[in-house]
Amino acid sequence: MATEQKKSLMEELYGKTLKTFEEGQIVQGTIVAKGKDEVTVDIGFKSEGFVLLEEFRNPALVEVGQVLDVLIETIEDEEGKLVLSHSKAEKQKGWVKIADVINEGDVVEGRVIRIVKGGYIVDVQGVEAFLPMSLSAFKGVHNEDIMARPYRFMVAKMNKQRRNLILSRREVVQKEREENREVLWNQLIKGQRRTGVVKGITDFGAFIDLGGVDGLLHITDMSWSRISHPSEIVHLGQRIDVQILDFDKENSKVSLGLKQITANPWEAVYDKYPAGTIVKGKIVNIMPYGVFVEVDKGIEGLLHASEITWQKKMANPQEMFTVGQVVEVQIINVDKDQKRISLSMKQLEDNPWLKAEEKFPVKGVVKGTVRGFADYGAFVELEYGLEGMIHVSDMSWTKKINHPQEILQKGQAVEVMILAVDGKGRKITLGLKQLQANPWPEIAKKYPVETVCDATVIMNSNFGVFVKLEDEVEALVYSSEIEKDEAAKLKPGDKIRVRVIKVDVDQMKIGVSAKLQ
Repeated sequence: MATEQKKSLMEELYGKTLKTFEEGQIVQGTIVAKGKDEVTVDIGFKSEGFVLLEEFRNPALVEVGQVLDVLIETIEDEEGKLVLSHSKAEKQKGWVKIADVINEGDVVEGRVIRIVKGGYIVDVQGVEAFLPMSLSAFKGVHNEDIMARPYRFMVAKMNKQRRNLILSRREVVQKEREENREVLWNQLIKGQRRTGVVKGITDFGAFIDLGGVDGLLHITDMSWSRISHPSEIVHLGQRIDVQILDFDKENSKVSLGLKQITANPWEAVYDKYPAGTIVKGKIVNIMPYGVFVEVDKGIEGLLHASEITWQKKMANPQEMFTVGQVVEVQIINVDKDQKRISLSMKQLEDNPWLKAEEKFPVKGVVKGTVRGFADYGAFVELEYGLEGMIHVSDMSWTKKINHPQEILQKGQAVEVMILAVDGKGRKITLGLKQLQANPWPEIAKKYPVETVCDATVIMNSNFGVFVKLEDEVEALVYSSEIEKDEAAKLKPGDKIRVRVIKVDVDQMKIGVSAKLQ
């Protein structure tokens, strides 16, 4: 009986001081203790409640004595504890606050607080909303940047009963871009310098986002130096300063320049590279007609094939040089307006042709090396920079030569006679047959007109049959001096009896007939 009286007395006392509490109710409490994982909160109930520290956005700032709103989740759990939630109280307060002031289609401001599967959780005035990845417009933005600042969103869907809020940033970004684009078009001025972001790269240039308006930075406007591809200068996502070269708002076109924001190296080219200057440069391109040499940053000159060597035969640059090779050249001409510089390598050496006539007198016999061929003759190098030619007609006194490779080979050492020298025209005529005595006076004596002899067929032609009378002695059976059917039957190696009808010592020719009478 005493116990019941005591209990009744306590209930009477507490009833005068304790408030009435219900689960789901939001009340104010005071933090009376802070532990490692939770804080103890006094809400004026007969026992104190607990809130997990992880519910606070910044647990480090939570202090004893702090007053906060909490939601009563359970008045007494299995362990007899009062279970409270600060985050749920904030959410419920947030919904109450925004439920009557925003609707679908409204634009709100929020901050991304978590990245979850399929999207992001955004805090909008204390209410957590879901932003689907497909509606985020965060492509290309790093997660750290996404969570670093607030953004504007459109309310895509709102269910107040279920307290469900879905956001979209896509429409807001599109509207902002349209607004920014209009502002930007009104601000553009030719020659203006602006900062943009590389959003696309092609073979012919790069597209730069100026902040709502895209401009084209053409490859020719990227650098004063020669480049093969825009990727040598820019990369995707790069922020660069460019100059407005031209723009057309009606057709949404903007031309940009990168090299224009640096000094034009051609401005001082006459002072820096007067004709005669000797410089070293790097080969940046090789063509059949010559090589392009970068003599300074942004300044290239052409070393034409004809200016590589003093040899009359033009050099093949693709066989002599490699890209990246450093060469020494001389400036021979500068055209600032056309941005052209002509270079030479041979001018760095003495012109061997100036003393060619003195060094190689006519009828002199010299040694050389066969360096190449043409259908009409062979080129022989006498010394570096000096080359002569043996015409096919000067290779043999008696034999008909169709191509010089019938008797000469590339790289072969030969002895030749100087027939003529033209230093100004850079031409030396050589002879091979002239090293031997002319046999034609003796041939004329051996084969006088009306001589009948056996011959061997060499080849048929439209104007007759070529035959060999003996080694190195050839003759022509004129087409009028042999029956057409008989000539058609002949093949190389066949024997035929002929009669000499003409001997020309000066022209070194013998004419014969198959008609013996």
